[in-house]
Amino acid sequence: MNPTPMRAARAMLRRDLALALRRPDDALQPLLFAVIVTALFPFALGTDAGRLAPIAGGVAWVVAQLALLLGLDAVYRDDADDGSLDQVLISGQPLALLCAARMLAHWLVVGLPLMLATPLLARLLGMPAQATVVSLISLGLGTGVLVAIGHVCAALAVAAKRSVILVPLLVLPLTVPVLIFGAGAVQAALVGLPPTAPLLLLAAGLALAISLAPFACAAALRLNAS
Repeated sequence: MNPTPMRAARAMLRRDLALALRRPDDALQPLLFAVIVTALFPFALGTDAGRLAPIAGGVAWVVAQLALLLGLDAVYRDDADDGSLDQVLISGQPLALLCAARMLAHWLVVGLPLMLATPLLARLLGMPAQATVVSLISLGLGTGVLVAIGHVCAALAVAAKRSVILVPLLVLPLTVPVLIFGAGAVQAALVGLPPTAPLLLLAAGLALAISLAPFACAAALRLNAS
């Protein structure tokens, strides 16, 4: 007997988390990338907080955006290569719900550690405490949007032979607004302005991504399977 849709989604979530635990080196790559790249800026520009703090918001967001691209092309391609994606497509379960579960798993494995590492990254960049809190909130909202967009693009490119290059080319232009609002919120906090407007725009983007991205991802997977 087929499991209920929610049980199938929970099973998909547990499966992706279990795979991430079996390959912790792959799961830690984005976090290590973010920490290493951020640590290079004090070496290049000096440790003077007066020079680092004005660019801290932009640096933190660009680094997080690039870190989330690591391994994104393999999210669905590996399943397509081993045949498990075909099993999911013919399982009779709501594909959009399963895609949503995979997005949540990806965010828990990659996005959440990046968000929790924000205080460390902020410290490396000389970011003041108030801006650090805003950066934490903005990355918490924005990484969810980035993951959702990334999954849609990865699903579109699942049949491409060179998806390692194609997926970033698809993702980066679509995530520019998220980058602008996220970095803008941090920059506003740095100069003493209220970051409410860009944070609300990020929250609206996250709500829109949660509502639409699973269906777009499911449609892309079916398109490539046909």
